[in-house]
Parts: sequence; structure tokens; C-alpha cells
Amino acid sequence: MGKIKEIIYTFVFKRALHYAEINDLESMRRLLHWIGKITTDEDHQKVISNFQKYVDDPSSSHNKIFKTVFTQIAPNVRNKFLTNFFIKATLFGREKALKTAKIQDCNIPWAILMDPTSSCNLNCIGCWASEYSHQDSLSFAELNHIIEQGKELGIFMYIYSGGEPLLRKTDLVALAEKHQDCAFLAFTNGTLVDEDFTRELVRVGNFVLAFSIEGIGNATDMRRGIGTYDKVIKSMDLMKEAGAGFGYSCCYHRKNIDAVASDEFVDLMIEKGSLFAWYFTYIPLGKTAAMELVALPHQREYMYHRIREIRNTKPLFALDFWNDGEYTKGCIAGGRNYFHINAHGDVEPCAFIHYSNLNIKDSSLLNALKSPLFEQYRENQPFNQNHLRPCPLLDNPDKLAMMVNKSGAHSTQQLDMETVEELTEKVYNLSVSWGDVADSLWEQGTNVKKSPSHLD
Repeated sequence: MGKIKEIIYTFVFKRALHYAEINDLESMRRLLHWIGKITTDEDHQKVISNFQKYVDDPSSSHNKIFKTVFTQIAPNVRNKFLTNFFIKATLFGREKALKTAKIQDCNIPWAILMDPTSSCNLNCIGCWASEYSHQDSLSFAELNHIIEQGKELGIFMYIYSGGEPLLRKTDLVALAEKHQDCAFLAFTNGTLVDEDFTRELVRVGNFVLAFSIEGIGNATDMRRGIGTYDKVIKSMDLMKEAGAGFGYSCCYHRKNIDAVASDEFVDLMIEKGSLFAWYFTYIPLGKTAAMELVALPHQREYMYHRIREIRNTKPLFALDFWNDGEYTKGCIAGGRNYFHINAHGDVEPCAFIHYSNLNIKDSSLLNALKSPLFEQYRENQPFNQNHLRPCPLLDNPDKLAMMVNKSGAHSTQQLDMETVEELTEKVYNLSVSWGDVADSLWEQGTNVKKSPSHLD
């Protein structure tokens, strides 16, 4: 019955996309109303309800994003990626994953983040991946095996980081083509995109990019090297011209808050064709981390308000990996919604938590999700009842130290083997300061109930 329902949903979703493409919004409304009537699953009803809101309110920023998708994005990208993202990954894949999680008594995530390679053609200041060996990689066969195992568990969303993942772009396109029922996204520095690659992205349809950028001109080049900004902008132009799907990714830190949050920058990203934005805060990983870049509590508070303003007023799906904990009910790592496999094969709870019990090259995916450190995450999440303090490192460092020590996990930073005590000591005072700010925000009720968003 589940497979039949998935086929029906897929057909209806594709018809809805067709009606939107020909601007027959009334037919689309009727179709969404009908599917909303026949579904009994609350999560499915929520997704359908959100689509109905996007269609019904032409003045909303969400409706404008919706229209951009149908005027800017190539039909093959629009149909394949959106169908895989919403139907496979978010609806039926997640349903299967939750059932599997209950049977296996462990977390099964919505997405897996993987590093195809630790190599990179840039040398960015403060890069979270810089403490890994630069010679590691996951082979095509290993990446493919991870995806095959993931699909069996109900995981249909795969994200790449690095290193620079597009150093392996031929393999990544081949994986997207091989797994046409999955959605793929790569975080990239944007310097290796050319016309041939954009055509390949449009051809496979289920693979989009997120360009790392930190403001206009020197604001980006400061950490990433002179000329990087211009290369990223050129790549965005090529992507938009081809009809490929993309967004941008920002690491905000003490010195660039104004640059990455300005109307000038955000509006430029939208003009260039970005449909979504991921905001991350700088995390001081490694013994030589640039502590002077760590955002101060008042800056993080500013970004908390600013991201909500952006997504409620601009045609852009904006997410803040740390400050959106109120929507996700805390930390999403440790397999709760995602986890990380680095290029060496170490299975880590998060891209920013470089500790592990085992290597995917010697373990099944399911066994990795049952590893001691992942079990510690499952037992202790949420790490704080105030979901504006979601992170076990940045917000609750004592929790991270406890979990790593109790699980016997080892450092995966091959270049400096930073202990968890060394790591958490660096952020302890900041976590206390942020706690005061976050508790005030939480107590004032400046949370999800008073901050309508497309995340609802």
C-alpha cells in the first residue's frame, strides 16, 4: 500500500508542477486540496498545507520563490530535484526511516553529509576541514555503497562537502545519474564550475550546488584568497544561464556580520539566481584556530533576528544552522537528522565534531548509526531545553566532553589530534555568555510561536 501511495503522490506532485509551469494556478489549487483531503499522515498534510500557502498568497516572499523556480530553473532540474526532495526524501523516505529507526532502536537521519575528498584548491583561513589529512578520499565505489545502504534505510538526501567536492565532479555527476531517486547537494568554493559542468547538472536534474561566499568583494577574499569572489560570481552566472539550481552558503564570523547580512549582499545573491541560503557560524576547530573570528553573543543575537527578517521579506529560503534550533527542537546531528562521513571514512556525528568510534570502510552504515558516540547523542538530545542553545560544542560544551569520553571516541583530526578538553575549553566562556542572551530570548517568547516562517 505504501508504494502505491508513493506512486499516486508522485503523479499528483508532477501534475501540480505542470500546472504551475503553465500558470494554471486554479487547477493546482484543486489538486492540492484533493490530495490534502485523502492523506491521513500529519507530516504529509503539513507539507501540502505549506504548498497551498505559497500558491494562495501572491504577495508573500515564498510565493515569489515559487515563481522564480518556474521561470529560472530548467524543467528537468525542477521536476527531478523537487520530486526527489519532497516525495522521496521528505515524505516517503522519512516515513520509512522513522519506521526503521524504531525497529533498529537507533537514529536514522534524513540526510548524510559526505566528503568525497579532503583535497582543496584553496586554503581558507579557519576552514573546519583543514585539520584533516589533505590526501584522503572516498572512492566512487565507497560513495555508491553508502548511498545504496542509505536508501535501504530510507535516506534519499545526500550532501557533499570537503575539501572541495567538485574536484570529484565527474564521479558526483555519475552518482546522481545512477541514483535518480535521490536528491544531491554539494557545498563548493565555486572556482571549478564551467559551462560543461552546468550542462551536466541540468541533464541529470537531481544535483544542485551551494556556493560558499562571505560578502561582496574583499569580504569573501579576506578568508578565501584574492580573486575568489569574482570566480564565484562568474560561476553563479553560468549556473543561472544554464537553468541549474543553486543557493549560497555563508560562514559568518566576528569580522563579516555586516557584510553577509546586508541587504546589498542578499539582494545581489537573489539577483544572481540563488534560491536558498545556508548560514553557519565560525567554529574554532584545531589547536591553531582563529579565535578572533568567533562571533560574539550580541552578533549571534543579531543574526538570529536578521535571518528571520530575510526569510520573511525576501524571495529566499534562508536557514541558520545554529540559530534555527527552535524549529528542529535542538541539535540535528548524531543521526537524528544528519551525520558526517569524512574523506578518511570516519563516521562523525557532525561536520564540526571531529570524533568517531569507527570507519565506514570497515563497517556497515547501520552499524555506524549504532556506534557509542551516536548512542550518546541519541540519549542526550536535546542538549538544552532552550532550543536556542542546541549545540553540544558551542552552547553546551560540558555535554560534548561527557559524550566523547563516555563513548571512547577518538579525534579524527589527523594533523593535530585535538582532545575534546582542549576544544571545549576554547568555547566555554562564550557558551556561558550566549546562554544568558539565548535564555532571555527564549523567556521573552521570541521563538517559533511569534516568528512565522517557511520552516513552520
